[in-house]
Amino acid sequence: MRRPRIAFVDASHGDPGTRRNFRRELDADLVEFDATECELPCGFEYDAVVVTGSRSSVYEDEAWIDGTREWVREAVEEHGLPALGVCWGHQLLADALGGTVEDMGEYEIGYREIERAFDDADADVDPLLAGVPESFTAFTTHSDSVVELPPGATEIARNDYGNHGFRVGDAFGVQFHPEYDREMARSVTAGKDELSDERKQAVYDGITAEDYAAACETKALFENFTAYVRARAADGVAAD
Repeated sequence: MRRPRIAFVDASHGDPGTRRNFRRELDADLVEFDATECELPCGFEYDAVVVTGSRSSVYEDEAWIDGTREWVREAVEEHGLPALGVCWGHQLLADALGGTVEDMGEYEIGYREIERAFDDADADVDPLLAGVPESFTAFTTHSDSVVELPPGATEIARNDYGNHGFRVGDAFGVQFHPEYDREMARSVTAGKDELSDERKQAVYDGITAEDYAAACETKALFENFTAYVRARAADGVAAD
């Protein structure tokens, strides 16, 4: 079977590490769009959609955010494309499909423990995290969160900061960053000017080979997603 053709909606404000990481992890042909420059696909002739993280908030009054939200909503609700949103992309999916995103009033950053809401016996409910440990490690960096899931959505992961994953139909969102390597974790932390030097140093101290190795277990979700996309394409949800 051919590799999936995925619309890759990059909301990272041009961070080269974002495209590097997703190109490495996704076994698919990525058609890349810089959403922050108002670049979006002209149509929906794709097998799936992936939306990245961003330093923006989905509730900001920006033309590129409004356009991205509407295109993603139409892709999922009207054209039935499978979708994966990561961090900001997770929040955008929730917002576009009727959920609510709010400022947390605090920052979650660093390698954190997250709990799956389902085990592998429930793979039909949670195909995205199948094979990922029920309690897993992942790098997180966010100050907004999904406080209300979209109608019909099922929570698939959470921790003490709140929701870390949901599924609604063929759309999946994860708040954490399974794509990050240690270089990206360090550079993102360095750019958080709103955090104290002590807080950032504590994060740097946690970017260890051991924690990164544990976090690599979450990368299985990329293979799970592309497998899901191939199966849906075989069922008739495919690029024209």
